[in-house]
Formats: sequence, C-alpha cells, structure tokens
Amino acid sequence: MTLVRRRVTSRHFMIYTSHVYPFKLLTDMIPRSTLGGYITLRYFPRPSQSLPSILSSRCAGLSTMAKLPRLPVPDLRKTLDRYLQSIQPFLREDEACGLSLFETSYEKRVQWVDDFEKGIGRLCQHKLHELDARSPNNWLDDNIWTNHAYLSWRAPLLINSNWWLTFINDPSIPESILRGDTKSGIEPWQVRRAAYILHRILDWRARMVNQHPDPDTTRTGVWLLANTEKMFNTCRLPRAGADILATRNLASEYAQDIMLMLHDFVYTVRVCEDDRTPLPVQTIEDRIRAVVLDVIKRIESGENAVPVGVLTSDDRDRWAENYQHLLSLSPANASTFRAISESIMALSLDHYTATPSTPASPSSSQPSHTSVPALDSDVEIHAHLHNTRSPPRARNRFFDKSLTLSLERNTRAGAMGEHSPVDALVPSIVFDYGVIAGIDSSAFLEPVPPPLTLEEARVSDGGKGWTRLDWVTDERIEVQIREAEERAQASINNSEAGVLEFGGYGADWISSVARLPPDAYTQLALQLAWYRSRGFLAATYETALTRMFNAGRTECVRSASVEGLAFVQAAKEWGRGAECVAEGGQHQVEPRALLPLLQHAIQTHARRTREAATGRGIDRHLLGLKLMLEELPADTSTSTTSSDSPSSSSPTDPPQKRTHPLFTDPLFSRSQEWKLSTSGLSAGDQFRGTGFGAGWEDGYGINYLIAPHHIKFCVESKFSSPLTSTNKFKQHIADALWDMRAICEAGELELKDRKEKLVDMRVQARL
Repeated sequence: MTLVRRRVTSRHFMIYTSHVYPFKLLTDMIPRSTLGGYITLRYFPRPSQSLPSILSSRCAGLSTMAKLPRLPVPDLRKTLDRYLQSIQPFLREDEACGLSLFETSYEKRVQWVDDFEKGIGRLCQHKLHELDARSPNNWLDDNIWTNHAYLSWRAPLLINSNWWLTFINDPSIPESILRGDTKSGIEPWQVRRAAYILHRILDWRARMVNQHPDPDTTRTGVWLLANTEKMFNTCRLPRAGADILATRNLASEYAQDIMLMLHDFVYTVRVCEDDRTPLPVQTIEDRIRAVVLDVIKRIESGENAVPVGVLTSDDRDRWAENYQHLLSLSPANASTFRAISESIMALSLDHYTATPSTPASPSSSQPSHTSVPALDSDVEIHAHLHNTRSPPRARNRFFDKSLTLSLERNTRAGAMGEHSPVDALVPSIVFDYGVIAGIDSSAFLEPVPPPLTLEEARVSDGGKGWTRLDWVTDERIEVQIREAEERAQASINNSEAGVLEFGGYGADWISSVARLPPDAYTQLALQLAWYRSRGFLAATYETALTRMFNAGRTECVRSASVEGLAFVQAAKEWGRGAECVAEGGQHQVEPRALLPLLQHAIQTHARRTREAATGRGIDRHLLGLKLMLEELPADTSTSTTSSDSPSSSSPTDPPQKRTHPLFTDPLFSRSQEWKLSTSGLSAGDQFRGTGFGAGWEDGYGINYLIAPHHIKFCVESKFSSPLTSTNKFKQHIADALWDMRAICEAGELELKDRKEKLVDMRVQARL
C-alpha cells in the first residue's frame, strides 16, 4: 500500500495511488471555486473480501471523511431581492423600446414580491424547511431537481438532453488507420482502443470503490467519490408522465458486465471480477473480438438485428408505451432490459468512419463511396462530433443508458450520457483519465492486433464471458421503429452543431494580464456575441456546481445583468461590432469608457457565481417555493386577495394549482427563457469537442473549455430557426473576444499613461 498526499489548489485536483497506472494530475478539471485542502486516498488492490464486505468497508471509509454540509434553504427575502435585481435589465430594455416605464413596471414587481414575502411566501418557505428536515440529503436534490429537470421532461433525449464528448485521437495508432477509409466493418485497432479506454474507465471505477479515504480528504474529493458511482450500473426507465432511474443493484449477475452494441445487435460482456477489479485488458479485447466475430457470423448467415434501441431516441411517453408493449410480448424482453439497466455502461462499435454525408442508413455492410475528410480538418472534427452525439437514424445506441463509449471504424472515440444520474463534469473527469494515456502495447500479447476474419480472429477464452441479448418483437414494434427512425433523423438534420477553437488567448492572459476571472470574462463575451447578433439581451443560464454540499448538483447563474447590458450596449458597435451598425455610421466609444463597464459587468457575474455555488442562488429556491405554493389548497387562510386569481371552475373540474402574481407574471417566465444555455467544463485537453442541445428553438446550447492559451466553444442550434446560425454565432464569439482584449489592453495603456503623467507632475512639483 502506498500513501501519497498533495495540496489541492484552485486549478489542480490531485489523486495519486499505487496501481498499474498512476493517476494523472487532473489540471483545470475542477473550476476555480474549489476549496483548498488535501485529498488522501489509500488503495488496496484486489481485496479478498466478498462483495458485501467490500461495500460495507467502503461505507465505513466514507464515514471517516470530511462531512459535507447540507444544502441550505436560502433566505426568502434575499432570494426575492436577488430576483428583483435579475429582472431589471429586461425592464430597462422594455423602457428603451417604449413598451413601459421602468419605474412603474419595477414598482409593480416590488409590490408582488413584498406581498408574497409577507403573506403566502412564509408558509411556502416553512414547507421547504419541513421538506428539508425529512430529506436524507437536502430539500432540493432528494425531492425536486432530478424529477423536474430531467425525468419529467417528455422531449426525446437525442440532442435535447443527453450530453456528449469527443476525444482526441490516440497517436499510438497508425496514421493510415486514423485517416479512415470508406470501407465497412470493424477494424482491429478499433477493438483494441475500445478495450484499452474501457479498461482505464473500469480501473477508475475500481479505485473509487476499493479505496479507503483518509479523514483529510477534501470536500471536492468526497463529492467526486460519491458522484463517480452514480453514473455506473444504472439506466433511465421510461414511464408515462415521468421516467424513473433504475435502482442500482451491485449484486446483480450483470453488475460486472458492459452492454455492447454492434450493427444494433446487443450483448453483455463480463469485464470485471466480482470485487470490481477489471479483467486484464487482453482478456477484455479478446471478448470484444469474440462478440465481433459472432456478429460477423450472424450477418453472413442473413440475420438482421431489430434496432430496438432506436425507440429510446423517441418522445418519452411514446417510448414508455412501446416499452410496456415489449414487456408484454415476452419475459425474454424483461430479462434483456434488466441486463441493459444493471450493466456498468454501454460500448457501441460503429462499422463505418462517419463523414459529412454518411448514409442515413448506416446498417448496410456495403462500403460508402464518400471520401473521408482530411485528418484534423474542421469537417473531419465535425463529422466525429455529430456521429458521437447522434449517429444516422439513431442506430446502434441505447440513449437511456447513463454512459456510452462509442468508437468508429478509424478508432475515433467519444462518449454520450443520459443526464439525470450526474452532471457532465463527472464523466468528463473519468474519461479524461480514460484517454490521457495512449494504448500501451506491452499490455497485449501482440503489438499489432491481428485481422478480424473468420479464419484469423483469435478468441483466447474459447467464447466464454459474453452473452447475446435478443428481442422478441412484433409488427407493431417494427412499425414504431421505422417511424422513430424518421423522427430521429429529422431531429438530427435540424441540428447545427459546431466547434470554435479560439486560439487568440486563454485563461493565462485573462487572469494574469487582464486580471479578471476567466469564466466571468467568457460569459460576458457570450453576452456581447448574442447582443450583436440579435440586438437585445437574452435570459442566460450558466451552470454552477453546488458540490460543496452533500448530494449537491447544480444551480443557475443568471448571466444577464444591468451591468452587462450597459457594457454590451456600449460595445455593440465598437471594434469588430461595426458590422452591427445600422445606417448612420458607427458611434465610437473610447476604451476608457468601455473598460470600467466591462470590469463592473464581470464583477457582478463573479459575485452571482459565488452566490450560486454556495447555496445562495435563486432559481432552484424559486422553483421550490412555486411547487410548495401549488400544493396548497385554494382556500388557504394565509392567502391574500392579491395572491388569488379569479376562478370560474366548476366542481367537476380538476383542482387548480395555487398561484401568485409573482409566478404568473410574464416577466417571471421571460427571465427563465434560457435562449443562451451555457456551461463551462474544464481545460478539455483530451476533448476535440463537447456539447448539449439548445433549450429553445431560437437559442443556443454552448459548452466551453477554457485552457491556458485557447478557449474552445461547442455550439448547437436549430436550422429550423431563421434567427440562429451556429457558424455565424461562432464568428460573433471570436469577434467579441478580440474586441474585449483590445478594450482591456487600450484601457490599461491609458491607465499606465495616466500614472506616468502623475509621476511626472509630482517630479515637476518637487523641482
């Protein structure tokens, strides 16, 4: 056993253990709000205890670590005051457009807030405290957030909800393979890379469960340990109205298996010992090769898979109905669903190298005649991103699975996941570890994987360790699959996703030269880009992690602010924004006027980020208050006249939900129309791209990665909206970043000149 302890800083999260592979220093994986401290993890390889003993000893270890505090129920008055601040920029814009006077409109909202706080709001706040008192972890994450944000959402998971990551290529793989080809079929190097990445992911999983944490482990370490487990061995299960998450069953016969998909055939493959220790990577490769060989035999015999996985890309209520129908057809389907949901994760092997015009029906074994784009070109990177996120007709994927590793024929790899178990930062940390080390040829019997043919494929374990999962279907299901494919392809065709790698500067310049927080700076650049493209302010959602709290997940940072509005209005026509100027000419603004506006806007955003991360955000609290209000009967004695809406419902109508002008105000809804849905992830050195879908038809979904010397933006929008364009918005982002740097540099030069003049004046005065 080895014990290593390192200091955790705001930009370094360190885990070192003794095992086959030392853990990499995960730089920039944990954003700057991370608390300093120590993470100490002891690792005992291959413990000899039974599984129940392992789990109980792990629980004992966790109990000795630093205790995370409960997420608080925020102060009611402070939440309401912060809400009033957050709506001011929209009221200012309304006044500028001649829609309403700011003072009149704002005073109306102040009256509604005061009425709520002094009346029914007190009861709602009390009910939240009661809910918190009976919750194991906290009032929000145990009861409200996962169901409200994910499980009750009925839109398809495809693009709309699932996150995706695309990985850099492995330089140890021959370039002739990486360049790709137009052939169809599984490539041996594809299997080898899949086995190697998978082995490292499983290695991480084993470390997390078999480690005995030290009491000095930081809060961030506790958070990561707890959340790593949540993304394995589970799956989203469709239900009418609201889905559920499968209960994790670590004693299941499938708990040490992965789900493997190829040509839409489904298998389970045993990859771990009962104590979760990964099998040797050679064994994993052999078993994957054996499955590939089995699929080749099935296809050659004329068998075609029924692509049931396509149904998981459909509307959730429609999928729930088809799910129940499948269960009614045969007990075999129930067994297959159980194997899928209880397996560790999914592995999808695609038999093609995706191109910008990959056929919409990739199930064909015939080669495509489309040329493969140049390696590392924008077109090639985008083809990789699109296939990871949404393969043609949603084939060869099971979108409900919490974690899916996918590889194309040319070994391009990526991951996709269902969002409800954990937020994307957790799998990004794990996959960073999974891909940081290239394939170690010494871990295999042969440095070059042998060809995958019926004659030459080597299966060292004689076919053991894997199982077919077959479906029993009928004509109705086959029709539903065809229709779901058409809907999925329509959604894929409507999605415009792209990557902007801005190389002008990155976190180092922003923090050391401009002396500003990089995340808040980047958020302001997005505000400026939006304002130049649309001419008005948008409600903007930025994800803040509440990881300092027990079972904490996320809070919203409202990026739009009065200070931000002042800056983007002044900077709209400055520099590269001259293109936004209507007839009448550009209004020049001096940098000395723009720099203070920029700095004040960033300071406001940084303050809101701190508030959100420390349990003082407003949107989750407002949601909780609204839900508590809706539970109250219409004749609650604590209500006020202004709190009740007139009702003409009859006794036979269903009971109406309790409301209040605070929540029925159109501005309340408008302030949560997140036309810009944004999230920062990490430095992203191992990722070519990341992403998630836009939440609104005329909005953008933006994930960004701030590295020391560049910033990568991954943008998604809809072709169906004439108001959005991913390519144009990428240019607006780049222009905003260049202009903000020019503003900072010009402002600093002016400040330097002033100081020099002041010194000269003092010298002259002394003379």
